[in-house]
Amino acid sequence: MARAMKIGIKSREEFQKYTIEVAKGKLKPAKDAPKIWFDSVESMAQVLSTKNIKLLKTIKEQNPQSLTELAVTSGRKLGNLSRTLKNMEKYGIVKLERDSKCVKAVVNVDTFRAVFGY
Repeated sequence: MARAMKIGIKSREEFQKYTIEVAKGKLKPAKDAPKIWFDSVESMAQVLSTKNIKLLKTIKEQNPQSLTELAVTSGRKLGNLSRTLKNMEKYGIVKLERDSKCVKAVVNVDTFRAVFGY
């Protein structure tokens, strides 16, 4: 079942300070605080590019049963597709379900909300 994901954007320095404050117990993150952080809008845009959002939509609508089928359906090369999906899995956007025969991508997130300041 897909869900919304709240994304935060902070510089590396700000994020380090934030995580140290949390680790020391000086700061308690709000319940609705972002769980995923990017260090810039540009780095977020690399993961959530138009091409990658189209890929997520293809996975959700076509429900391909393997990465090979997804590569054919999406028109993307298997190696590139695999790297993209592993990166998205790292952020919790997709889950790669593995069985003895193949790997299948499942979408975990269907809405993104970005939170950042300047």
